[in-house]
Amino acid sequence: MKKLTLLVLVTMLFLLNSNAQNPIIRDQFSADPTARVFNGKIFLFPSHDIPAPAEMKRKDWFVMEDYHTFSSTNLTDWTDHGVIVTQTKVPWLTRINYDMWAPDCVFKNGKYYFYFPVGGRIGVATADKPEGPYTVLDKPVEGMGGIDPCVLIDKDGQSYIVTSMGRFNIAKLKDNMVELDGKPQTLPNFPTKGLIEGPFMFERNGIYYMTYPHVQDKIERLEYATANNPLGPYTFGGVIMDESPTGCWTNHHSLVQYNNQWYLFYHHNDYSPKFDKNRSVRVDSLTFNADGSIKKVIPTLRGVGITPATSKIQIDRYSSKSDLGASISFLDTLNTFKGWKTSLSKQKAWMQYNTVDFGAKIKTVTVNASSASGGTIEVRQDKPDGAVIAELKIPAGNNLNTLSAKVKKIQKGIHNLVVVLKDTNPVDVDWVQFNE
Repeated sequence: MKKLTLLVLVTMLFLLNSNAQNPIIRDQFSADPTARVFNGKIFLFPSHDIPAPAEMKRKDWFVMEDYHTFSSTNLTDWTDHGVIVTQTKVPWLTRINYDMWAPDCVFKNGKYYFYFPVGGRIGVATADKPEGPYTVLDKPVEGMGGIDPCVLIDKDGQSYIVTSMGRFNIAKLKDNMVELDGKPQTLPNFPTKGLIEGPFMFERNGIYYMTYPHVQDKIERLEYATANNPLGPYTFGGVIMDESPTGCWTNHHSLVQYNNQWYLFYHHNDYSPKFDKNRSVRVDSLTFNADGSIKKVIPTLRGVGITPATSKIQIDRYSSKSDLGASISFLDTLNTFKGWKTSLSKQKAWMQYNTVDFGAKIKTVTVNASSASGGTIEVRQDKPDGAVIAELKIPAGNNLNTLSAKVKKIQKGIHNLVVVLKDTNPVDVDWVQFNE
């Protein structure tokens, strides 16, 4: 009982210190996220980038050996349910090539069907619960090749599977969800060049959307096309997300509606800026126009959701910042999963973090910060010239230190948090936390 109580307390502490910021998976690389809603939760089925093992000759390519699944009820706190499928336990796989690309998972006939590409074929694993355990079936989907399977269960109950390999191939599935009901057909009207991976299909208000990464220029951007039935023909609709401004070659995604809001899950090389074969999952809000077209999503570090003021707020996941004197860098370049810090180097430089819940009875604010020469920061609400709610003098030194100050009159409710450098002495800030 004591152990159980301790476990509950540790879990509560973890939840209190989690924030809805990008990337959302923070202890491992994750990519190609497929998000699904099961039993009132978001379940995330990404691929899993790992460093190249010694036996691999090519060290500069994607390496994936297994799949994890994650779940959340608030898009903020994610539970890792561990490995659900690994390449060494696929009974029909004859070679180990670390090519477990993007998967998908759907629910039908009382079971969860997990589809995954490996060895040029599409495997299936089944489970009674979305988090598993999963059992890999003895054979792949016969007649369906390619990578990155996506499965759509239409409103009439008919299921479709689509895969990619320089083109999109689609086929109906039988009711058993593991056999094709007819031969695959190639979908026309899609680009003949730069179409490599990642189809994700869904239906909304009678419109069928095929969304996909496409190399229009040098790296992938996210695009979509629409049709009035799953088999098309599809008409190009537009761009969902532009190419990465930092040059990450791939992007891969899914769209899902949860609690009346649509979200775009995608990936970027946040934790590995010099090697874009190690990616991390992000999420941002997505909206539709009245005619069903998709509004372009601008990627953010802030991500989605409301952050409690009493959590450790990583302002380096900023919503906006001053043009001069505000930057971010890794806390530890040898272990990037430790995260980032904010550096304010010019007087009145600022960093803003949006949508913080100041609903608690706050008395003090604590920061983890450093300043080689000793600097002063102001904590403000709403905007860079908003009301000062606290001032903290950071003692001279090169190491991060935790210090607190009393909070002046503070506005309750949802507000933006802004940290401003008061004087000319640079300050580094790891996190900010308000205390009851």
